[in-house]
Amino acid sequence: MEDVTNLFCSVDDFWKGFETDWTARLIGSSKAKRGPKTEMTISEMMTIAIMFHQSNYRTFKHFYQLIATQFRSYFPKLISYHRFVASMKNLFIPIFAYLLHRTGTVTGIGFIDATSVAVCHNKRIKRNRVFRGFAKRGKTTTGWFYGFKLHLIINENGEILSFLITPGNVADTAVVDKLSKNVLGKLFGDKGYISRELGERLMKRGLQLFTTIRSNMKQKFMSLEDKVLLRKRSLIETVNDRKRRF
Repeated sequence: MEDVTNLFCSVDDFWKGFETDWTARLIGSSKAKRGPKTEMTISEMMTIAIMFHQSNYRTFKHFYQLIATQFRSYFPKLISYHRFVASMKNLFIPIFAYLLHRTGTVTGIGFIDATSVAVCHNKRIKRNRVFRGFAKRGKTTTGWFYGFKLHLIINENGEILSFLITPGNVADTAVVDKLSKNVLGKLFGDKGYISRELGERLMKRGLQLFTTIRSNMKQKFMSLEDKVLLRKRSLIETVNDRKRRF
């Protein structure tokens, strides 16, 4: 996990600039903040939530026990586990904005991929109520699932440049234009991104798309450097395995 003090300072600096604008938007739209008020600050709660995703803990309940015992000195006004969970819905927008704030540097090399985020087992789709109306059936190379897709673009250092969450039935090629809006240079993806029209649109704005080919397709000329980079596309698979928990 990242050093607690450094992480908190980064989150707190961001929150001080974001809080004023967000509060003004809530007041202007007549939307009141819901949920119990806590003595802990939003910055502290965001720090704990981010620490959980950086840890190897599978459940937040067990991780919170670690915070209460070994990290209590960092959070003197720590609230109970149940109150924290009840207040976590207030962290969604701040954490989402913080993730956008911490995106990586555009280096001219990008890797794109999508991974499934299943809501439930396929056998329980008909009686599932979580995200009903939002989650959809989709298919990846590993088979059918019910839930969402997490679309990512990273650079060669593993830093996230852009991300997007869509229903599971959204095609990978349908979100590339929006996902790669601020990305330039070369973009490497798998067979799911094969599309002549998409490649031409991206090329017009300075982004060259490279993909692996299907068995019935002809080989295209590609420089040795681009071939090496295309083989390194597995780097984003590693990032996907890590980010799947968000």
